This record gives sequence, C-alpha cells and structure tokens, in this order.
Amino acid sequence: MARGYPFAAVAGLMMACASCGGVTATSAGPGGADSRFISLAREVVDDYLHRHPTLATDLGIHREDDRLEEYSAAAIQREAAALRGFRSRLEAIDRGALTAPYRLDHEQLAHALDAALLQIEVIRPWARDPDLYSSGLTRAAHVLIKRSFARPSLRAGRLIARMNAMPGALAEARRNLDHPPRVYTEIAIEQIEGNKEFFRTAVLDAFPSVKGAARAQLAESAAGVVRALDEYGRWLRADLLPRSTGDFAYGEATYRARLLAEEQIDLPLDRLLEIAEQDLARNQEAFARTARLIDPDPSRSPADVLAMVVRDRPPASRLLAATQAELDALASFLEAGGIVTLPAAAPVRVIETPPFMRATVTASMDIPGPYEKVATEAYYTMTLPDPRWPAADRDAYMEQWYYPAITNVSVHEVWPGHYLQFLHARQLESDVRKVFGAVSNTEGWAHYVEQMMIDEGFHGDDPRYRLAQLHDALLRNVRFIAGIAMHTRGMTVDEAMRRFERDAYQPTPVARAEARRGTSDATYGYYTMGKLVILKLRDDYRAARGSAYSLRAFHDEFVRLGPLALPLVRQAMLGERNALF
Repeated sequence: MARGYPFAAVAGLMMACASCGGVTATSAGPGGADSRFISLAREVVDDYLHRHPTLATDLGIHREDDRLEEYSAAAIQREAAALRGFRSRLEAIDRGALTAPYRLDHEQLAHALDAALLQIEVIRPWARDPDLYSSGLTRAAHVLIKRSFARPSLRAGRLIARMNAMPGALAEARRNLDHPPRVYTEIAIEQIEGNKEFFRTAVLDAFPSVKGAARAQLAESAAGVVRALDEYGRWLRADLLPRSTGDFAYGEATYRARLLAEEQIDLPLDRLLEIAEQDLARNQEAFARTARLIDPDPSRSPADVLAMVVRDRPPASRLLAATQAELDALASFLEAGGIVTLPAAAPVRVIETPPFMRATVTASMDIPGPYEKVATEAYYTMTLPDPRWPAADRDAYMEQWYYPAITNVSVHEVWPGHYLQFLHARQLESDVRKVFGAVSNTEGWAHYVEQMMIDEGFHGDDPRYRLAQLHDALLRNVRFIAGIAMHTRGMTVDEAMRRFERDAYQPTPVARAEARRGTSDATYGYYTMGKLVILKLRDDYRAARGSAYSLRAFHDEFVRLGPLALPLVRQAMLGERNALF
C-alpha cells in the first residue's frame, strides 16, 4: 500500500528555499550566531535543491521542475565534497551561542548532513541498488503529474525536459552499479515493467487537455524513456544479475551510525532487539486476548478470528463514502474529546485513485509539499477493484478494506496522523523542521495515534477495531526486529518471511514482500521505535506536569515542535533526552 507523507524523507538533507518563507534574518533576534546559522542554512538549501530537483518539486518549490538529478559518479562525489564543507562550517558555529530553537535546528541539520554523507560514502545505494534509478525516474515524473500546481501545458513542458534527460541517467546507472546484492537486482527487474507502463500510459493520461504538437512531443519523450527502460531491463537480466553477488547487510557499525545520524538514537542493537521482542510479545498476547473477546470458541486461533473479521467490509461501490464518513467521525471525536487541537483546514476529500496511479497505488494520502502555494488541496486516494475482474478477484481485493482496517489506516494517514502533522508543518517558522523530518517522529506519531485513538475510546465498544490496530502493530514489530536482525545478526530473507507469517499473521505474499523490503529499507522499524519513544515521553510528561497534565496539551506541544528527532523533542518538552525507552 503506497502512502504519502507530509515531510520529505530521503537519506540526506531536506530543506526548502529561504525565499519561499520560513525563518528570516529579521526574525532571528539580535544574536550574531543566529544570523550566521540562518545564512549557512540558506546556502545549503540552494545547493541541495539544485542537486535534487525531484525533491524540490515534491516540496512545492518549482524553480527546478525542468531538471533531473545528475547521476554520474563525479556529480555524486561533488555532492559529498559540498556536504563535508557545509558540515565543517556548521561545526564552526557555536551551538551554545544560539537561541534555544536554533540550537535544536543546528543539531538537526548537523545530523542530516551526517546522514547524507553516510548514504553517499558508506551505504552507497547509487552503486548498489539498480531500482534507485528506474523507479527513481518514475518518481521524478510522477511528482510533476500528481498535483495541478500549474496549467497542464506548462507542467507537460517541464516533464518533457525531465524525460529527455532520463536515458542519460540510465546510462550513468550502468556505469555506477557494480556487484549489488542479488535481491536488489531481482526487485529492479520485477519493477521494470511497471515503470515502463507508467511512461507508456500514465504520462499521456495525466494531460488529456494537451493537444497537437505538444502532445506529440510528450508522447515522443515518454516513448524514449520506455525504450531506455527496456534496454536497462535487458542489461539488468543479462549483465548485472549474474554478477549481483554483493551482501545487502549493513553490519553493526553502519547500522548504528545510521540510527545515530538519522534519528539521534545511540543504543546497543541488542537492547533495541530486546525492546522490539518485548513489545511484540505484549501485542501478541493482546491480539489473542482480543480475538477471544470477539469469538470465545477455543478451537479458533487468533488468525481464524481475524479471517472472520475481514469479511465485514463495504462493497467496492461504497468504499469511498464509508471512508469519508469515518474521517468526519474521527475529526468530531477528536474535538469532542479534547484530544488534540485541529487547525482550521479544508477537509480531506476521499477520491478514487487517478487512472495513471492505479497500477502502483492501493491507497495514498496525497498531501501537498509544505511550500506549495497553488495546489494546496489534500486527497485521500483509494484504488477500487477493476470492474472487469472476475467477481472472486474483486471480492479478494476488498478483503484489505474491512471496516476496522479503514479506520486504522485513516487514523494513521489523516486524523490525527499525517494530515495533522502536515497542517502544523505549514505553520512552522523553521525551514529545517518544516521539511527535514526524522522518520521515527513522523511515522512514530502516526503509529502511536492508532493505539491512542482506541485507548481513548474510538469504537471502544467493538473489539474488532482493537484487533485491526494490533494486527498493524504486529507487522511493525516484526519490521523492527527483521531490519536489525537481517543487517546485523545474519537473519536470512526466508527467516524474516517466516517471522512475518508466524508472529504478525501475514499471508505469504505479504510476508515475502516485507522481508525483501527490509534488505534495502533497513530501518523500517522506525514506526515501532518512534511509537515506543512517544509513549514513554507521554508518561514522563504526565509525571512532570502532575495535576496540570492534559492529553491535549501533550499532543499539541508535540506536533507543534515539528518533526525533530525524538531526543530533541524530549529535550524541548522535558529538558533532558536520556530516558527514551
């Protein structure tokens, strides 16, 4: 299930241009250190967005829309040199001389630069992951298609310019890639047909009003990308796959370095695995206990009860309406219960997935970038089963959308999950926080609120909703374990797959996909890790506030700080950052 997030989250620095709003020198106060920090941040922003135009488009900054990233090894090394220079200059600014908000931003930025350098120089996906190129090109096109931030003819012209550079990017990929892990090459080969189909059909489908010579040029450029992808796919199968003998595992030192750089988490991995296994055991016990509330028959396993629960689902024709009604109910519950303050905003509209996205997206929260000024609407898109499918296939497709699952995903994506985060992100003064998000914060919050809403009584009289929440929690538990164990403890993909099946009650196709995902998405345990840190923070915040504590105050203070790394959030809310778990 593809889902969008309110904060750009790639392995590197993510900021927005200073000219688009946010912190300015006039709002920085009289301190010279603050002004030096802001000036340096602006310089980093300009450099980084020039090197990453796809990211700029996604953030809602459109000055680089007609460009594509440079994929040559020389360009990658130039970026590494620039990052090292920025890191050295940032270190020369005395953090202690900054005012309090900028001390947090300085630390966040320093770790972001470390994370970007770690990716380029140590993890090296540019030399190890062939799907980075083929699927990356699809994303570069998709961000120009998915939102109507400019008239269609203008967006189509910019897309043509990007597509014309794509065959050259695939040529650089063939020069860069050397002995990747076999599973990475296999995934790229599996994805290549979907990438080709996107350029073959989705590009033209997205611009029905573009006619005449412009449409012919759009079609010609897209066809050129399809030919280049076809050639790339043949090269993957014939050349790269036989020499794909690399090891996907990071090793302990690199894994810990990534946790520290991206999330400022510095704990022994054995301790993190212990925390993950303990939470898995708690959730398994709760899952079994909840299943007994639904059906007390001891002959039925928890998995059998789940199979019964998924049968209660809306027909495809009612899915969008049922989801829209649930979003409205969530907002009403939050306001009536005093759980969190909802900023004034247009309601999220639930719509059917556009035709050009149907092949790759089941559901997504389509939120504009925090700097988008034109296409500011928010959509919750859901893909309906193709009416041409046999009835049994349509029914099987809808099994994922049983009523409690609709609620749990809607809590995560909309209220009070990612959409609430996005609304606060648009209001942040700090550019660093506005667009550079720690994933354990953004995904940890969205995962935390799934449990919190049930705990606070939303559908609290129906244990099926708790079962759905726990089912998703178990999936995230095993991700936490598998990510660490596959990269540092020798766990194989097959062993990880069996844990997803046994411990998270996932069907074999899903379990296999999740295990393979963990080979490249090594830190996909950030969901559970973040949730657990937030739960501990809430307990400690309650203890510190005593009789003055309120759940609304905790939630409001948390989301208003933005997507800082969670140790920095704890520092801001409690004055210390040590007792994370």
